Amino acid sequence: MSNMKIAVIGGDGTGPEVTAEALKVMDAAAKLEGFTIEKTEFGFGGEHYLKTGEILPEGAVAELRKFDAIFLGAIGHPDVAPGILEKGLLLQLRFQLDQYINLRPVKLYPGVETPLKDKGPEEIDFVVVRENTEDLYAGIGGFLKKGTADEVATQTAMYTRKGCERWLRWAFEYTQKRNNPKGKKLTLVAKTNVLTYGHDLVWRTFQEVAKDYPDVEPDYNHVDACCMWMVKNPEYYDVIATTNMFGDIITDLAGILQGGMGVAAGGNINPDAGGTSMYEPMGGSAPKYTGQNVINPIAAISAGAMLLEHTGQPAAGARVLKAIQTVTGTKMKSQSAGKMGYGTSEVGDLVVEALGG
Repeated sequence: MSNMKIAVIGGDGTGPEVTAEALKVMDAAAKLEGFTIEKTEFGFGGEHYLKTGEILPEGAVAELRKFDAIFLGAIGHPDVAPGILEKGLLLQLRFQLDQYINLRPVKLYPGVETPLKDKGPEEIDFVVVRENTEDLYAGIGGFLKKGTADEVATQTAMYTRKGCERWLRWAFEYTQKRNNPKGKKLTLVAKTNVLTYGHDLVWRTFQEVAKDYPDVEPDYNHVDACCMWMVKNPEYYDVIATTNMFGDIITDLAGILQGGMGVAAGGNINPDAGGTSMYEPMGGSAPKYTGQNVINPIAAISAGAMLLEHTGQPAAGARVLKAIQTVTGTKMKSQSAGKMGYGTSEVGDLVVEALGG
């Protein structure tokens, strides 16, 4: 791929600021690796919604489908009620583009503080592969006698054999490629002792798919046990495969273990031929820091590294990831907004400088 075409949704608050730094670093890495990145910006987010009343215009998803990948800065606007943008933009894109893998690397960078005593980059280095299009997020449910004393609300979790198999197969193959020198291990995280229908399907599918990957050790944790072990012994994990709802929760815990949401990045991936994936920093739009050049862009730059890695430019992605670790390990004083020792754009410049020639 000599030319990569990406759609850019800077979004709300500090989203455009961190996006600018990610794109700056990606362009520099592309130049060093001998390819170009063609960027098309889309102004979707809170401001667009407030002006027009629409979240995604008609035809927007079809337009985004034409790109090699999407980079999303952040969404979340103080004048828009919580849930509107998340459901109307994030979930819409995940579902309509069939981004059935949510990939969350959990890696503690050098120089970054973790709340875990006596744990460092060697111990905190695993990946969560979250199913991204089923479970409670399918939106199946309703109300009976809404607004009365007899109100009933239902929310139904949905699991399909197809959805389970494609997500788990991808997780096994990712574990193979990751090739952890400590041993290739895939830990399924679910709640089979209580969710005895949906998670029984997940468990049976996991056992069947595991037979095709004899070099990967299949492992299982209940989700509550996983939360304990992530804190006590994060080095236990190589790759975790988990359901949509549990993945939403444990990846936030994981984000804090790796130094906070200013560091964590993720991908919503459709790995099928012709699929369009979306990459984003895990932190929110942080509106109180907008325009002050103090927000941490490391998560966004890490999301850019993921985009490059999974969109046909793994050497460029690896180069960016190495440069990030150089900057966190030797330059930055903190990962907190306003305490980094540098401004947002300066951190971007430092990562560009660390890319080498």
